[in-house]
Amino acid sequence: MTASWTADAVYAGALRELEDDGAPTGIYKTPVAGPVHLGREGLAGDVQADRRHHGGPERALNHYPADHYPGWRERFPDRAGAFGPGVLGENLSTHGLTETDVRVGDVFRLGGAVIQVSQPRNPCWKIGRRLGLRELPRAVVETGRSGWLYRVLAPGDIAPGDALTLETPAPHGITLARLWAVQGRHRPDAEARETLAELAALPELAPVWRQRFASRLEWLLRN
Repeated sequence: MTASWTADAVYAGALRELEDDGAPTGIYKTPVAGPVHLGREGLAGDVQADRRHHGGPERALNHYPADHYPGWRERFPDRAGAFGPGVLGENLSTHGLTETDVRVGDVFRLGGAVIQVSQPRNPCWKIGRRLGLRELPRAVVETGRSGWLYRVLAPGDIAPGDALTLETPAPHGITLARLWAVQGRHRPDAEARETLAELAALPELAPVWRQRFASRLEWLLRN
């Protein structure tokens, strides 16, 4: 049976100033009502201020599970009303699919596009600034509730309500939850080191993450 989920919402946004800061940002997204083109650089009409750390072929589409927002509201009750789909700058929102299910390299069809998971999302400081919670980026890393990013294998139009269908599961079986678990260990055991080595050599993983894991392994060998 083919695994499939629904795109509850698709978001895109232009540049504007970050509130109480003035720095330019593309974190403020609004829902797209109809079909929008997803190209290899990202969604039409979606802009990023810092192209070094956001957007581009290895970060063309940002997916954040709506499943995580109740947990954030519970953890930060004073800011509970601020947490809801779209607020963390995601392009795609779904229910029922999280980091415990998704592997780097999984290939999905979304509307008329084919996309591949390229890396976990590395949370930006701006999500904390936007929500008035400077500790939020660290909490995202510690919990592994980060969402993930896609590269585009075949461009096409996507829209809210489209099916997100898993076409080709990555054969290695390393979920994003497992990735976060091993990368956060100060002294990983032998099994975790094997996972780090596999990730460092995984061609489907974005180069910046492969280098991160390779450097981590080198450090462990020296210390």
